[in-house]
Amino acid sequence: MSEAPHDEDLAEMARDELIRALTLKWKDLAPITPWGDNFEGISPAGRDVIVERSYLWSAAAGGDILCEVRVYGGASRWDHGATASAVIARPS
Repeated sequence: MSEAPHDEDLAEMARDELIRALTLKWKDLAPITPWGDNFEGISPAGRDVIVERSYLWSAAAGGDILCEVRVYGGASRWDHGATASAVIARPS
């Protein structure tokens, strides 16, 4: 897992949401990749935030899937958000 070095509150939420996002299996994600969604939430410190989750092909279609979660405090604060990501490996 990797993350941008930003606000710890946002980074904590991004890591937590990434753990949830990684519960989806490659076989379930492959037919709908690339895919993403976003929703409003409350950070661990009680701030209103937007959470974006995306599933993209890591390199070539049909291979590993890059899962990325970004948490930020609204459209004007996107650049000040935190990102966490991990790869969901294609089963062999």
